[in-house]
Amino acid sequence: MTDLDQTDRHLLSLLQANARDSAANLARKLGIARTTVVARIARLERLGVIAGYGVRLGQQMEDNAILAFCGLSVQPKTAPTVLRALQRFPEVVELDSVSGPVDYMAVIRCDTHARLDRLLDEIGALDGVNHTSTSIVLARKIDRRRPVG
Repeated sequence: MTDLDQTDRHLLSLLQANARDSAANLARKLGIARTTVVARIARLERLGVIAGYGVRLGQQMEDNAILAFCGLSVQPKTAPTVLRALQRFPEVVELDSVSGPVDYMAVIRCDTHARLDRLLDEIGALDGVNHTSTSIVLARKIDRRRPVG
């Protein structure tokens, strides 16, 4: 990975808070020229430090969603097929390979408990999935990903 200076790190943090912020506004916050901001963003994209931009759901959507963690034990030979199948579910917002009693940990966001129930049945029925274990999030106590204010 390339060496990032303090300005790069500050720029990344501002973009994580609001990727739609204008180059002029970012420049003002960083105390550098707008053209420098544009050049730095282009360099960070080219180097793969910035992999893309997306939509972060608002607090109302977050508050109304059911969030769950689903651990999956998978037969090793079927892992690629299971991973492709999981990519087709938009409710699976993150999937990590992990150490411990399960092979993967999925972060799932559903609109209703009924949809979560159906989705867990669909995941459990995938060829190669041996076992799932799910925990529903009751309350988020710490979230350093969401900007304050």
